[in-house]
Amino acid sequence: MSKTISIIFIAIAVALIAYNVTMVDFSNPFEKDSTIALIGIMASLCAIILLLIFVTSKKIQDKINKD
Repeated sequence: MSKTISIIFIAIAVALIAYNVTMVDFSNPFEKDSTIALIGIMASLCAIILLLIFVTSKKIQDKINKD
């Protein structure tokens, strides 16, 4: 997977976080649709973390292969 595709996936995850934040009812964050939105936010954050780990591991792999 190239760096460009990783950046696109990270941008999609950020967009999903922004959308889910608008769905959260901050007066009752653990009621019905707000719970689903919070789960979506957490899932998107996990996806971003995994993609950043992947990009970092590719950089390390490229440095090892270069030497």
